[in-house]
Amino acid sequence: MNSRHQLPAWADRTYRIQTTATVVSGLGNAAAPIATAFAVLAIGGGTTEIGYVTAARLVPTVLFLLIGGALADRLPRHHVMVAANLFNALSQAVLAVLVLGGGVRLWELLLLSAAGGAGQAFYQPASLGVIVQSVPPEHAGKAFSVYRMALNGAQIGGAALGGALTAAFGPGWVLAIDAAGFAVAAGMRVFLRIEAAPAADGGGHGMLHELREGWREFASRRWLWAIVLQFAVVMACVEATETVYGPVAAQRHLGGARDWGLAMAAFGIGMVVTGLPMAAWRPRRILLAGNYGVFLFACPALALATTAPLPVLATAMFAAGAGVTLFGVNWMIALQQEIPTELFSRVSAYDSLGSIVLAPVGTALAGPAADALTLTGALWTCALLTLLLAALALTVPEVRTLGRPATA
Repeated sequence: MNSRHQLPAWADRTYRIQTTATVVSGLGNAAAPIATAFAVLAIGGGTTEIGYVTAARLVPTVLFLLIGGALADRLPRHHVMVAANLFNALSQAVLAVLVLGGGVRLWELLLLSAAGGAGQAFYQPASLGVIVQSVPPEHAGKAFSVYRMALNGAQIGGAALGGALTAAFGPGWVLAIDAAGFAVAAGMRVFLRIEAAPAADGGGHGMLHELREGWREFASRRWLWAIVLQFAVVMACVEATETVYGPVAAQRHLGGARDWGLAMAAFGIGMVVTGLPMAAWRPRRILLAGNYGVFLFACPALALATTAPLPVLATAMFAAGAGVTLFGVNWMIALQQEIPTELFSRVSAYDSLGSIVLAPVGTALAGPAADALTLTGALWTCALLTLLLAALALTVPEVRTLGRPATA
């Protein structure tokens, strides 16, 4: 039988190419933060310097996300993705050469991390718009679950490979793999054929008018901005834990890059395994079900705070990965269900912007916080803030009650 006919009807050409390209670039993306953190450690840096490098990546993402969202609603989205992928391939290739040459300096790590964050700001709103645009609403649960399973599978392989290669050969080769992945993904996305979203030209209005339209859509939904406010602080805690405290704790108490890579791989396994039941589960109250996953985001910080051995840390990371998929699939269903297609990239840009706006602050202050509170105290603070905010989100009525249509 032709393999084309064995695929589900909702997995059209656009969906298949975008999902495959996301896996290709995702392998390197999962490994690159591990490599970058240990590149900083290799030149004598610590928690403060890792935090600064991570913040340097996040600040341009925050600054350019809204422009990226507006462009993705104005232009064919795959054109935006290809340009962003090529830019990221170039910036990571330059960084890899510097690290492999052995003479990389902190300012170079800061500058090239910032370049990578700028590329991500243009890529992310367009990529989400492509997936939502290609999936029929009646198949959204299955399609988003499979997409996240594919992405999360890349997280497993990339994190494990990144940790192993960093430990065996140093971080430079891992960064080179990331650059190659971006280049290959850009080549694949050239073959996408996607028109600009319906009515995306805004009737001749300028970009500021289109951004105001997106803001009105975003601000008119209390469930949307309430979850985004929650994530502004939660993601600051998660970024500080995963990109700053985790590598440092692994260096001090575990086996360094190899063990942290295994822990991150366990995180990816949790995301993939949870994707299997999410493909079939259809909770009526989608945001309520998704928000339960946010409680699990605190598990890695709790494990690291108690200097848990690797098996316990891996279990905590697995649980957090499960929480990411539980939240992420239901969140995507809610956005597709409630947000008009022609405004989707702009609204998702406001979503992403609000969710990460404090992440650069969290990572930049991670080192000083660890100095003031000790590493253990900073990790406990991250864990407790995450749990508190997950509970506070449930006080918003729409978060508890927003559901699927009766016919869905």
